Amino acid sequence: MTTAASGKWTDRYEMVVGLEVHVQLKTATKIFCRCSTDFGASPNANTCPVCLALPGALPVLNEHAVELAIRAALALECTVNTTSVFARKNYFYPDLPKGYQISQFDKPIASGGCVTIGARRDGSDVRIGLTRAHMEEDAGKSVHDRFSGFTGVDLNRAGVPLLEIVSEPEMFDTAQVDAYLKTLKQILEYTRVSDVNMEEGSLRVDANISVRERGETNLGTKTELKNLNSFSNVVRALEVEFARQCALIDAGGRVEQQTLLWDEHAGDVRPARSKEGSHDYRYFPEPDLPPLIISGKRLDHIRRHLPELPAARRERYRREYPVLTDYDLHVLTAGPAIGEYFEQVARQSDDGKTAANWMMGEVLAALKSTGQSVEHFTVRPADLAQLLNLVRDDVVSHTAAKQIFATMVRTGDPPAQIAQRDRLLKISDESALSDWIDEVFAEHPDEARRFVGGEKRLQGVLVGFVMKKSSGSADPKRVNQLLATRVGT
Repeated sequence: MTTAASGKWTDRYEMVVGLEVHVQLKTATKIFCRCSTDFGASPNANTCPVCLALPGALPVLNEHAVELAIRAALALECTVNTTSVFARKNYFYPDLPKGYQISQFDKPIASGGCVTIGARRDGSDVRIGLTRAHMEEDAGKSVHDRFSGFTGVDLNRAGVPLLEIVSEPEMFDTAQVDAYLKTLKQILEYTRVSDVNMEEGSLRVDANISVRERGETNLGTKTELKNLNSFSNVVRALEVEFARQCALIDAGGRVEQQTLLWDEHAGDVRPARSKEGSHDYRYFPEPDLPPLIISGKRLDHIRRHLPELPAARRERYRREYPVLTDYDLHVLTAGPAIGEYFEQVARQSDDGKTAANWMMGEVLAALKSTGQSVEHFTVRPADLAQLLNLVRDDVVSHTAAKQIFATMVRTGDPPAQIAQRDRLLKISDESALSDWIDEVFAEHPDEARRFVGGEKRLQGVLVGFVMKKSSGSADPKRVNQLLATRVGT
């Protein structure tokens, strides 16, 4: 079944989606012990009696994980509960040696909240409600492809702290799902509660989907798509599952509540198991951990120190840089580090629009091509601002500036030094410019003849030839003036 197949059902049926997003909290150690959370360690290197569930080992709650969970909850406009309780969620998996997962059940750390994903035509916000956010530990990982005939178990992830953010079933197409996930990820990045690296499993999505006829208000039977590790996979899997459920209902069948796995390569879903209800997990309060009490004083302290969130930053930029378009604002606030870099360049060059154009052009392109993060970009904001000032002060041409920037990306050298060393300072000397023009006329006789004969539109082409010949150092304004004199204008 292909994703395109979902399109033919949308006139009659509506998908209803709720998401459970598992976010790894950005702590140095696990949630109930002091083992490292570093990604990429040798199998089972980051384990201890607590992770391995050895007899007598007792969990001790990581307070930094609690602080990060509260910070995320406040940023998502949740109500942080002053008392929450950890519970044992009982089920057996080979990579869960305790036979239960320490999670939260009926008394989570946070309730309610919302994610604003856009605006309607009348200007009102489109908000997706949140049901809850609860803390829990991650399980380990079964390794099926390393040992012939055997499955290995790596418990490095066992006990890694997670915050599970559960939405209300209020998304009705995959565009809303995509917007919700991108907005949620952006808020989590700004609050620095997680690195939200999907390749390393720091953000995983379980998607609950049901189908109903348009106009119907009751929910249909849902299925759950488990452990989706990219936003594109979430969208593709939902479209395929929507089409499957529609076809089933249309043929008079019934959707069975179950957990499904997404096969990315086949582009299809397959059953994993019947969907459990909460009663199947036999929850009961974790006897080795006391209730988590959060004082009003602690809550106020964390609230006061919340960083600026993306929506607030966009509004501030709108006030401080009124020349920026809505598109500019969204690109420049895509991540906190992008925005901070832009602000430094804009402030030091005193030109927000030019700084924005370079950020959205050369800087983002260089980051993509080199694979660098903006935090470790070889071009420092102060150096980029200096380059923009060199262009503004007519010291280098725009063409030369791009060459200088390319060298800055490669070497990290300051722009003035590169301009001097590579002879890219703007040359306005008439003799030198005339020599280059003569050479261009000799190398491109047809264009030169037609230009002298009256085809003025070729002037730009000839200026380009001169700029290329001078490696960008010729003053284009003077070149234009000299070319005009050749045809007596």
